[in-house]
Amino acid sequence: MIEALKSEELSRKVGGKFKLTALIQRRMVELIQGARPLVERKKGMTDLEVVIQEILEDKIAIDYEKSNVTRPEEIANQ
Repeated sequence: MIEALKSEELSRKVGGKFKLTALIQRRMVELIQGARPLVERKKGMTDLEVVIQEILEDKIAIDYEKSNVTRPEEIANQ
């Protein structure tokens, strides 16, 4: 699962490494505070692995409208 962090797929999906880091950090805090995982947690799966799987399955993403963050598509078109 952590192998997914080595590819560019995740960072491209959310619009860059910094946005990916912020998304992971925010979701990790939610899980630590007791939020339920949005994917099936397999035996031995860490919170980080859960977050990565949630991103890969499009269960979580950046809310671009509420956060005033530029969408990846808009950056690519510049």
